[in-house]
Amino acid sequence: MSFSTPRWWYVRKGAPASRLLLLPLAWLWAGVTAWKIGHGKPGDPGVPVICVGNLTLGGAGKTPVVREILLRLTKAKVKAHGLSRGHGGRAIGPLQVDPDNHDAAMVGDEPLMLAQDFPFWVAQDRLAGAKAARAAGADVVVMDDGHQNPSVKKALSIIVVDGETRGLEWPFGDGAVFPVGPMREPLKNGLARADAVVVLLPHGISKMDAELKALFGDKPVLIARIEAPAPPPRGPQLGFAGVGKPWKVERALTEAGCQLVDFAPFPDHDPYDDETLTFLAGRAALFGAGMVTTEKDWVRLPMHWRLRVTPWPVRARFENEAMLDLLLAKAIGKASV
Repeated sequence: MSFSTPRWWYVRKGAPASRLLLLPLAWLWAGVTAWKIGHGKPGDPGVPVICVGNLTLGGAGKTPVVREILLRLTKAKVKAHGLSRGHGGRAIGPLQVDPDNHDAAMVGDEPLMLAQDFPFWVAQDRLAGAKAARAAGADVVVMDDGHQNPSVKKALSIIVVDGETRGLEWPFGDGAVFPVGPMREPLKNGLARADAVVVLLPHGISKMDAELKALFGDKPVLIARIEAPAPPPRGPQLGFAGVGKPWKVERALTEAGCQLVDFAPFPDHDPYDDETLTFLAGRAALFGAGMVTTEKDWVRLPMHWRLRVTPWPVRARFENEAMLDLLLAKAIGKASV
């Protein structure tokens, strides 16, 4: 199921007054979430589980952080496997993703993307998925999302926060819970279960907002930046993205020097069909432009379209890598990573 993130969710003031009609649903959502977490009995899969989650719906940047953690553990000779529910895919799992034989419709876009470089599993039952990874040789499991899932014992719970604070934007909006706002649960509740916070700073912001930092109290806070390994393609480009916050992709491409002639936003995890892509290609042709999208979107494209669209990958780069390594080492019971 695809989902369009309302941009007004992320403004501190000025959200539509009509959203208050949704307050009963927000109370219900918060109550059910709190009940599930409070009554959950975490199971031990037999290996340490590092959970990378967030407190909001819509792109906070978890997946680049998951990739970087898997990369650092792998470089340290730790057999790290990734795990996801496989949002957008139909597989129930546990299933190890095979990028040569699976597609995004089967396993989800993010697992398919990360499986290009790391052993990666999808499982709607997270505990069963972690146990399957252990049986396949994993020393540690890095779970993409799941901070609100109490079924798995976690050795380390990391919360990823979008550090965008320019203009009216604020990572948690005005703090309202879905569907009134972006919060999966109240900020205080979610932070209480977190061991550390990763704040992703976008291009153009030199340091974290002091007011934002104060919200995290004495939690360890790591700063990371979303960076592109390569510049966007040259010449006129039509951009498109179906992610949590597509407007951030448009902004990032522009700030990286991409000559965007148009940009089309789509719901997160939205499947692309031939009709949609043909329309985009026709629109690009009007401007004599190429087409560019995110790496996550690119893996959702039908194979015959991939040669016509340029993927623009991004990576998370940590300012204090030693602090990250220390947290990872402590979680997996090693002297160092």
